[in-house]
Amino acid sequence: MIISKMFKLILKSLFLYFFIITHLFAAEDFDQWLKKFQITAVESGISSKVVNEVMSKVKYLPKVIEYDRYQPEFYEDTFTYIKKRSSNKKVKEGLKLFDKEKITIETIEKDFEVEKELLLALMGIETNFGKYLGKMDIVSSLATLSFDKRRSAFFTEELLILLKLVDQNIIDKKILFGSWAGAFGNFQFMPRTIRNYAIDYNNNKTIELKNIEDSFASAANYLKRIGWKKNQPCFYKIELNENIPKKYLNSSARNIQNKKKLKFLKKYIKNFDKLEVKENLTAAIIIPDKDIIPGAETLSPAYIVFENYEKILNWNRSLRFALAVCTLKQSFENEI
Repeated sequence: MIISKMFKLILKSLFLYFFIITHLFAAEDFDQWLKKFQITAVESGISSKVVNEVMSKVKYLPKVIEYDRYQPEFYEDTFTYIKKRSSNKKVKEGLKLFDKEKITIETIEKDFEVEKELLLALMGIETNFGKYLGKMDIVSSLATLSFDKRRSAFFTEELLILLKLVDQNIIDKKILFGSWAGAFGNFQFMPRTIRNYAIDYNNNKTIELKNIEDSFASAANYLKRIGWKKNQPCFYKIELNENIPKKYLNSSARNIQNKKKLKFLKKYIKNFDKLEVKENLTAAIIIPDKDIIPGAETLSPAYIVFENYEKILNWNRSLRFALAVCTLKQSFENEI
């Protein structure tokens, strides 16, 4: 037992040592990368003044890499993930916000044809209704993830978009603080999403994503434009028959495959008669724990998901995230 504890301590010390050494070298390489990136940014049409001002205090943030490698979507089972994000406490907090901002939220729901319950659910899960907007330097976060090789191309583009938004006076460089991944505001918009979907709903000539009016309207605008259909189902929890072919089981959020009409899939669903859903809807089957949780059962938990569910995947490419959003949405529907 003593040897075992000592061995674990040695391993932990070695891990800490290699982590520190790795990131010391990374910090040196990052400085070289930063110089090259600034040249690229200016060549892409961003003013040298903005590039110099915004990038002058950028730092390599090892913590961001840790967060990237250890996201809840990568290790929490579906039951735990959903329960944490759709609790009674979360519902109560959302109802308080709705009571306070009812006129604004209902007007936005009407204008964009996106359910208020969905908007509340997304804000609740993303930032706990504006209480946790993030305090990290977004520019440094994006630069760190751009320098990192795992998703370098994606985050390089996000950083360039952010600089362009600052250059165009759409975003104030003084308020660039948010999540470790570079997301911003009540609904955690990435720069690309701000550029494509954020709107000045209250017409004060500034897009303020920490403001209820602009943030809710921007989220609703995003959902409407990607094809969210009001009052259509998101998912149902199902029990699968053992004879279902594996090709109909989706465990990855990247590409939901083998979508079929529900009337075709119903023969594989034990509890189909209890679902009360139209058979002509196109659906797919997901098994979210299979490739994440060691030893997880193949056929449980399982869900039948519809077009609206996939729209939430556009927001965050995680099977569990989309399930949690739709679950919290339904909880609000039962209360409002």
